[in-house]
Amino acid sequence: MAQLSNNNKMPLTPDEYLDIFRKSEALLDGHFLLTSGKHSAQYMQCAQVLQYPDRAAILAEGLASQFRDMGVQTVIGPATGGILVAHEVAKALGVRSLFTERENGIMRLRRGFTISPGERVLVVEDVITTGGSVREVLTVVQEFGATAVGVGVLVDRTGGQVDFGLPQCSIIQLNIQAFEAQECPLCAKGTPAVKPGSRKI
Repeated sequence: MAQLSNNNKMPLTPDEYLDIFRKSEALLDGHFLLTSGKHSAQYMQCAQVLQYPDRAAILAEGLASQFRDMGVQTVIGPATGGILVAHEVAKALGVRSLFTERENGIMRLRRGFTISPGERVLVVEDVITTGGSVREVLTVVQEFGATAVGVGVLVDRTGGQVDFGLPQCSIIQLNIQAFEAQECPLCAKGTPAVKPGSRKI
């Protein structure tokens, strides 16, 4: 596998970032059941690109560059998709990385992790469709009395329609159509849906 480099640490263009995903075979076509419960003909499997540390570092640097002057002290993401993203963005910013997990269906900090009141926290995720997981992490940050300074995602598949009320950035925006199950044209054709993600509906 050829190594990619971005030695000048300058953010790439959206098309250049998307090319990294394509080279990693991370953009899938088919019939997919999303975490949100909706159906789609395309799925962005970020794990396929994040398995390559050099590519993960380039993507993370692109996100980190948007928040470098915001005094970020900690980067946090939801398990499992946000763990590697949080780690790589934190590395690029020179700060620590945390992740949240669900316990009895509720997003929490576990493993002895904690956040101090007033701590400036950047929330990151690999892909957003409805933004549900990010909102859960933001709630955790607020419960600790910390300050969420922004939201960074690798891929916003809503085309910028989700608003968290904070500075937010995605390195790729895709307007991938998603359907309710009863309105899904792929279901109407009898094509079976597969669930590529990791979270239970």
